[in-house]
Amino acid sequence: MGNNGAMKTTIEISDALLMKAKQLAHDQGLTLRSLTEEGLRKVIEERSAREGFKVHPVTFSGNGLSKEFKGKSWNQIRDAAYDGHGS
Repeated sequence: MGNNGAMKTTIEISDALLMKAKQLAHDQGLTLRSLTEEGLRKVIEERSAREGFKVHPVTFSGNGLSKEFKGKSWNQIRDAAYDGHGS
């Protein structure tokens, strides 16, 4: 580890992205390093939050669709569910 717990590393990013990042950092009076660290923190936080959410399957007892809906498309089933509820 270097000073203040910082480690030097090399990454490859596109020239266009680097130029935009440098311009933004300059315009906002930031260093490229601080802008990069802020962006990485945000992405890590966002993606870590997503990993905590899990969809659990929901099942129902019964024999599946009622006879009137067997062989119907999802659009036909949805339209029947909303029939009389709106325009």
